[in-house]
Amino acid sequence: MDECCPPRTPDGYEREFDDRFARRLAKEYRRDGLTPSAQLVLDFADSIGLAGATMLEIGGGIGDIQIEALKRGAAHATNVELSSAYEPEAVRLLDEAGLRERATRMLGVDLAATPEAVGPADVVVLHRVVCCYPDYRRLLGAAAGRGRRAVVFSHPGNALWTRIASRAINALYTLTGNPYRSFAHDARAMEDVLVQHGFTPRYRERSGPWHVVGAVRT
Repeated sequence: MDECCPPRTPDGYEREFDDRFARRLAKEYRRDGLTPSAQLVLDFADSIGLAGATMLEIGGGIGDIQIEALKRGAAHATNVELSSAYEPEAVRLLDEAGLRERATRMLGVDLAATPEAVGPADVVVLHRVVCCYPDYRRLLGAAAGRGRRAVVFSHPGNALWTRIASRAINALYTLTGNPYRSFAHDARAMEDVLVQHGFTPRYRERSGPWHVVGAVRT
């Protein structure tokens, strides 16, 4: 995307991440806890110290990582989200955990387009989000600009099979009239964005197709 132009909020989130999807995620979280890749994200955040910390999650969905971070002592968690379908389940989960007063949920905020819409946090999380956004430079740059101590993100890698799968999925979306698109961004280029904003990657783990990268401010 041209750096001179403001990013356009991607289309299709409400259709792709709908009520049924949100209910399924909430059911699985209640039954099994965090997914293995989400657990890696939380483990990195915990390794830099969650006690008394603030967390900002971009596209946190039902808020499972935020809830677990609050249980581990984080002071407050903020979620910015583009799909409204997650909200009912997210609020129910917060209420069940007794954590609603320590969480803020902001709907319709595209951080890449309006980074000033949310305040800074100690830890910024982007789990399974960068692959849903066309302009990783703006998104990760905005995340880094909000992070006081650390940024952690996950991505599906950019191996040949990943790129082929992404193209095949997008072709199906085109055929079905779904405006949503997936992206297989270059892994090194994504890390470089954080480096350019004063962060050093110090954590690289993998669970299935998901690569988790954690970086600290230096």
